[in-house]
Amino acid sequence: MNKLLVYLKKYKIETVMGPLFKLLEATFELIVPLVVAAIIDKGIATGNKPYIMQMALILVLLGGVGFTCSVIAQYFAAKASAYFAMEVKKDLFANIQSLSYEQIDRLGTNTLITRMTSDMNQVQQAINLSLRLLLRSPFVVFGAMVMAFSIDFNQAMIFLVTIIVLSIVVFGIMLWGIPRYKEVQSRLDSVMGLTRENLSGVRVIRAFGREQDEIADFKEKNEKLTVLQEFVGRVSALMNPLTYVILNFAIIVLLYSGSHKVFAGVLTTGAVVALYNYMSQILVELVKLANLIITITRAVACGNRIQTMLEEKNSMAEGTVDAAALPDNDNIISFENVSVRYKGDSEDSLENVTFSVAKGESIGIIGGTGSGKTTLVNLIPRFYDATNGTVKFKGTDVKDLTSSSLREVIGVVPQKAVLFKGTIRDNLKWGNKDATDEQLWEAIRISQSTDVVKSKKGELDAEIAQGGRNLSGGQKQRLTIARALVKRPQVIILDDSSSALDNMTDRNLREAIGDIDYKPVMVVVSQRASSVRNCDKIIVLDDGKVVGMGNHDLLMKSCDAYIEIYESQYGTGKNSAVTVSPSADSNNRKTKTAIELLREAAKNA
Repeated sequence: MNKLLVYLKKYKIETVMGPLFKLLEATFELIVPLVVAAIIDKGIATGNKPYIMQMALILVLLGGVGFTCSVIAQYFAAKASAYFAMEVKKDLFANIQSLSYEQIDRLGTNTLITRMTSDMNQVQQAINLSLRLLLRSPFVVFGAMVMAFSIDFNQAMIFLVTIIVLSIVVFGIMLWGIPRYKEVQSRLDSVMGLTRENLSGVRVIRAFGREQDEIADFKEKNEKLTVLQEFVGRVSALMNPLTYVILNFAIIVLLYSGSHKVFAGVLTTGAVVALYNYMSQILVELVKLANLIITITRAVACGNRIQTMLEEKNSMAEGTVDAAALPDNDNIISFENVSVRYKGDSEDSLENVTFSVAKGESIGIIGGTGSGKTTLVNLIPRFYDATNGTVKFKGTDVKDLTSSSLREVIGVVPQKAVLFKGTIRDNLKWGNKDATDEQLWEAIRISQSTDVVKSKKGELDAEIAQGGRNLSGGQKQRLTIARALVKRPQVIILDDSSSALDNMTDRNLREAIGDIDYKPVMVVVSQRASSVRNCDKIIVLDDGKVVGMGNHDLLMKSCDAYIEIYESQYGTGKNSAVTVSPSADSNNRKTKTAIELLREAAKNA
């Protein structure tokens, strides 16, 4: 938490002026009981009305000046806390963006969101209140005690004992609460994670009729959070009644002993009233301080979580070489005995993968679910680092390249199509912010998205809802491909990005990308044999191992795993509804399905 306070250095004036004006307000407030005492002893006791009016005007003046100081203090405190939160959020967001995929996977999205929202709001509120009250309340408490000593030493000792007892109560509860509030925030992470998961997967939940199960799960986690919050809240809530009991008992003792001294002529009535007012001020300020301590306790727990996130540095060392400046090499992409093992796994997800891709070549990656296809392509733009071996771009280890320059020359279309709220134009310009409309339409044509864009009112200026909710899965996939093409990348990675496309659109898409004039390297990940069969090279993965490599014809002769995949999709032999030879598959439009054959037979009959 201490390291977060350095963000207030930019706002030194506000940080100083806020407490300063609060102290000025407190100073005027401490004068008020003396003025009231003077009115009682010198005005009311003697019947001096002009003096009473004069003192009353002074009270009004003190109130007006105090109010002005309070408003100014509030302005500076609010400004400092708001800008403090802005600076911390900016650095926190930037730091999260710099983290590796492995770190984001480990930390969890819900935890990162909680840090940016709930935790940050708690810290901002604590900064605001602290600038206004952290110095003011102790100043009033000790100022009132000093004033009490100036009136009567024996009576002031009651103040001193009271303050010591109250300090023990307040700080004892504060020290008890800090670790508990940290646990509260951790349980809040869990509830937020479950909520986010349910909202994003609401269709699946309803499709499987799991609403009641999810409601029960949420209820259980929410009740655990509530029970802990209630327990911590009850203990923290003891602060207010305990301080009231202690202070009211002190007031009783003060009035009792003061009344005897008034009868004895040692103290005046005005002095006793002043002492009572000072004790009341202490009561009010200590209640404020108690509430502030609770807020600070929560903020410290939240601030420590934010600080931990700010101290989380990218686990992958940044290179220094500009990928765009590298000269052409015989091989654009090279894998040399590459193995990958995710943190916490007992086995490698990829094992001893070696291959290379020359300029203008296309490479297909095929295999069953969980065979390591996505893991392999994630190594090319260095979303993850290889555990062993080397991944090279144009003969240079990707670890020696700057991440930004490497990803600038690579166009990635991930498995899950993600679009952002805004226009189609805005989304496509993520690939190149300076792209012209002509370049956008060219990318749209290649990605087979022309009908998608033209069907929308406004075309390029048509609005896309958050997450692309107003588009179908296939439409989103085509637009994400167009976004990657706008970059004119040297490498295009299509990570199962045509899974929602029909065979005809998929084929047209691959043909259009293959006809691009600058001939990028194309890496196609798919479970469809038709999507990779025309690639120059096909890598067949099985359980993280390369079990076949070559073109389609070679693999159909030598790789059992590829043959099994191909035949499971197209069939072969006497028992198949349709027999498709490799040569016939090159023209999908002429291939007849079993349904078409049945329809034709029915017509002939």
